[in-house]
Amino acid sequence: MKAMILAAGKGTRVRPITHTIPKPMIPILQKPVMEFLLELLRQHGFDQIMVNVSHLANEIESYFRDGQRFGVQIAYSFEGRIVDGELVGEALGSAGGMRRIQDFFPFFDDTFIVLCGDALIDLDLAAAVKWHRQKGSIATVVMRSVPREDVSSYGVVVTDENGLIKAFQEKPKVEEALSTDINTGIYIFEPEVLNYIPSGVEYDIGSQLFPKLVEIGAPFYGIPMDFEWVDIGKVPDYWQAVRGVLLGEIKNVPIPGHEVAPGIYTGLNVAVNWDKVDIQGPVYIGGMTRIEDGAKIIGPSYIGPNCCICSGATVDNSVIFDYSRLGPGVRLVDKLVFGRYCVDKTGATIDVQAAALNWLITDARQAMPSQPAVERQAIAQLLSPDGNYSHP
Repeated sequence: MKAMILAAGKGTRVRPITHTIPKPMIPILQKPVMEFLLELLRQHGFDQIMVNVSHLANEIESYFRDGQRFGVQIAYSFEGRIVDGELVGEALGSAGGMRRIQDFFPFFDDTFIVLCGDALIDLDLAAAVKWHRQKGSIATVVMRSVPREDVSSYGVVVTDENGLIKAFQEKPKVEEALSTDINTGIYIFEPEVLNYIPSGVEYDIGSQLFPKLVEIGAPFYGIPMDFEWVDIGKVPDYWQAVRGVLLGEIKNVPIPGHEVAPGIYTGLNVAVNWDKVDIQGPVYIGGMTRIEDGAKIIGPSYIGPNCCICSGATVDNSVIFDYSRLGPGVRLVDKLVFGRYCVDKTGATIDVQAAALNWLITDARQAMPSQPAVERQAIAQLLSPDGNYSHP
C-alpha cells in the first residue's frame, strides 16, 4: 500500500533546532521523528512511501535513502531549485507536493495515507482506512478529541452526525468552538482528490483543498479516534515530548542505552564518577559525555552524546543537544540547549554567542574561550534575577 510523508516545511516554529535539522529529523532520544512514522506505516502494510523534501532535503535523503533498512521503499520529490550551486528549497505546500508527484507519473492509484512528518503517533491505520472505504469517502481526516480549554491551539473540525465534514475553525476561541475534535494532520485520500489540486502552484491541504471539498459537497469525512498523538509543532512541544518519553508517558518510545541505576540511562563510555555527582532520574546521558565531579542533574533531563557538564553545573528538567559544554557553576532549569542557543520551555531564545556568553555554553569540541573573572561575575549578576543562569 502507498503513503506519503510531508517533509518539505521549514519548521519555523521549531527554530533554532530547524536551522540545521529538518523537522522530520528532529530526534526523540536520538531517533528521528520520521523513523517512528516509517515503523508505523510498515506495521500496517504501507511499504511504498513518497516523501516530499525541500528545506535541508539532503539531511533527510542521506539518512533514510531508499528505505531498505527500514523495511519499506522510499522515493523523494524535491521542491526547489539550484542557485549558485546550492539547493534552495521552494515548497509547494502540502497539497501542491502531492500533485507534483502525481504529475510526474501517476503514483497514487488507490487509497493512500498522508502523514505530517513532525508527530509521534500510535494509531490503527488499517482501522481508519476500513472506515474511510465503508463511508465511500474521497478524503478523510483522522480527528482526536481534546479538552475544550485546549481547542484554541488547533484546527477544529465540525462534522454532522454521520461524520460528514461541514466546516473548519482555525484556532477558535474556546467559547466559539463548535467542536472539540481537532485535525491531527493524518489524512486518507482516494486518487480522485488530486483532481481538485491545481498543478505547478503552491497549494495547501488544510486551508485550500479541504474548504474546496466542503464547498462542492464532496464525500469528505472526519473520523474521531482515540490514539496517542504528540505534535511537535513548536519548541515547547518538543521539550514536552522528550520529557514525556523519559517519564514513561509516551508509549512505544523506549529510552535507549543501558540503565546503570534506577531511572538513569547512559550510552557508551560515559565518563562519570557516580559517587561524586548528584543525578536524580529519569535521566539519559549520551555516549562519550563527561560529567565532572560536583555536577548535578535532575530529571527528567536529556543530555546528548559528546557533551561536557562541568563541575558545579546544574541541569534541571532540561534538554541538552550533542556537543554542548556547560561551564562551571552554570544552572539550567527548564531549558533546551541547541548549539549556540538556549531556549526556555515557552520558546524564548537566547543567542549565547551574540550575547557574549560563550563561557557559559559552548561547543564541547572547541577550546574554552577566555573571559575575565570580573566580567563573568558582572554578567552573571545581570542574568541571575530572571532565573536563566547563575554563576558563582
